[in-house]
Formats: sequence, structure tokens, C-alpha cells
Amino acid sequence: MELGLKDKVALVPASSKGIGLGVAKVLAAEGCKVIVSSRNQDSISKARDTIVKETGNKDVHSVKANLAVKADVDHLVDQATSKFGTIDILAYNTGPPKPGTFADLNDVDWEQGVKLLLMSAVWLTKRVVSGMVQKKWGRLIYITSSALRQPVPNLVLSNTVRLSLAGLSKSLALEYGSKGLTSNGIMQGHILTDRQRQVAKDMSSRSGKSVDEAMKQMLQDVPAGRYGLSEEVGYLVAFLASEKASYINGTMLAIDGGLIKSVF
Repeated sequence: MELGLKDKVALVPASSKGIGLGVAKVLAAEGCKVIVSSRNQDSISKARDTIVKETGNKDVHSVKANLAVKADVDHLVDQATSKFGTIDILAYNTGPPKPGTFADLNDVDWEQGVKLLLMSAVWLTKRVVSGMVQKKWGRLIYITSSALRQPVPNLVLSNTVRLSLAGLSKSLALEYGSKGLTSNGIMQGHILTDRQRQVAKDMSSRSGKSVDEAMKQMLQDVPAGRYGLSEEVGYLVAFLASEKASYINGTMLAIDGGLIKSVF
């Protein structure tokens, strides 16, 4: 299926590894001009080189940026638009917040979590949406977590703050749907990333099981019986970004191998 993404400008923050890197690779393979970012310059430079090597697409630009710092977000967008022009696709992604129970976390943890998981999305969206409106075309895609529907033990920050992205995305769909934009969210389940291994290590330390046993235990509730791949999230992002998905607006789509048990 031809998705028609060639030469579209896509911003994929937090993309030096994991889901962000997988999404950036898929969009680059589809012919997008891609901007990737990370807090670590060396990591994001290496990721950029990997994407170019694996996809053959040289229109990939890397920027160092901490998404929890507004000045860095502004710098990221400024660099992106200077390099490629108006951003067509925001594939919002961010690093994980601090794990822990409600009792484990202090006020600073909560404030940092809100900046990382919510305000970064607000800041980025504010900077890109006006250009999309001018073009009468744009895709806002928010990569969140299955925790929106099914809270994950010991990840109270993620369970709580990520829910706000569903409200943001739905509100944007209502506000900008008549202006040629779509806004949707993705709720990914157990994707094989460093974050998944971190959760398994935490489970291991609390339960006494080995990390391998913890990894296998997390799959017990997944009917597909395996972890998802970051590129599989990328395929969904690419479809939502395409003209083929122009009537999909205001949704939260699960990609979780059947993990979420609720009907709605």
C-alpha cells in the first residue's frame, strides 16, 4: 500500500532507542524527512546514522533536546523547521518517568513527570500546529501506553499523567478536525525495549524471581504470546500519518497483542 508520505516532514522526539527509534526508522523508510532527538548528543547522532544506513534516506536530522525543558523543546522545533520547513507529522514520544508506587514518589518526582509526559506534548504541539493549519494538513500522533486503559503495577506516574494525553488528543481532534488535521493516540503494550527490561528488573527485585522469569511472566496476560517490536508501533504511526487514515480522528488505538481486556 502506498502511504504517500514521501517528503513529509516528521518530528519524532525521544528517538535514540526503543519505540521512538523504531518509529523514526519506519517513517524514514516511507520517504519522510525525519527529525530525531534525545537528551544525549552522542546517542542521537548514532541513531541518526543507523536510520540512514538501514533506510537509505539521508534526510534525517538529529537534535539534542531534553523534553522536560521548554527551552530545549523550542530549540528542537527551531532546528527542525530551519532544516526541513513546516512540520507535517508530530509522532510524539517521550522517555519513561520514574517508576514507583504512590508512597515511593515525592513532589519533585510528580512535577518532573508532568513536565516529561504532559507539558512536553503541549509545548511541541503549540509550536507545530499553526504551520499545519496554514497548510490545511497535519498529523498529531501521541504515543502513550496501555496504562491508559489498564494501570501497570508500580508505575503510578505513568498510569496517572499519561491519561491526560488522551484528553489532549481528543480535544485537538475536536478543535482542528475541520482544518485538515487529525489527532490520534497510540496505546502500546509490552514492546521489547530497555524500558520493558527495566520494569522486569524492578519486578525481579520485588518478587525474588529472575529477570528472565519476570519477562516471561509479563507475557502471561498477552494472548499473542510475545513482545511487540518498536517497528510495529512505527507501522501504525505511518498508517495514521497517511492519507489512507484521513477519516481516523480522535481515537486511542491499542497495539498490545490483546493485553487490554476491556471491550471499550
